[in-house]
Amino acid sequence: MKRMVMAPLLIGIAVAGCAAGGEQAAGDPGAAARTPSVVSPSPSLPPSPDPSQSPSPSSPRSSGPGQSASAGPVVTGAGCNGTSVFLGQGFPEVRGTAADAELWGLLFAKGPPPLPHGEEVKIVWRMTGEGPLQVKAELPDGTRAELAWGPEEHGGSSWRRPGQEWGTGFVFPKRGCWKVELTRTRGSGHVWLLVR
Repeated sequence: MKRMVMAPLLIGIAVAGCAAGGEQAAGDPGAAARTPSVVSPSPSLPPSPDPSQSPSPSSPRSSGPGQSASAGPVVTGAGCNGTSVFLGQGFPEVRGTAADAELWGLLFAKGPPPLPHGEEVKIVWRMTGEGPLQVKAELPDGTRAELAWGPEEHGGSSWRRPGQEWGTGFVFPKRGCWKVELTRTRGSGHVWLLVR
């Protein structure tokens, strides 16, 4: 009898939670901190990297009110032109838009974007597909970023995203919303990065 009563009750709770549409619960001051500020239409995310295995800055991020250190990545509004930035236990990540591939970038930055202009920024890429990687970054006005080094193929790392891994170093000469395009023999994609 208890099972028959519990099943409809659990379904009712789940439906009520979905119907709330992610709105802040009344009287829950931590709900806003846990709710992403931007939700972009993208396929479901692969599991976030194991924090004990992922590269992390020298000083770990502290959790805000209502956040636990084991919470998954939070999507922020720090990207531009539809590219979301994911903040977790390590460096910020971006998920690219790709054809015949999956594309991720790990931003070795002091914090979430915008990235600095005029300074070298290391970005590690993971991309599925086949063949060597070609990378370029430019503004809509045609200004190109300097590729200071790379792409350098990595034999492996603790960053867990699909595909092969490469490292790059870019110098973005001015502010703006930069399109970084990555191309392989099979597979291509891009991300948009905000530079201040």
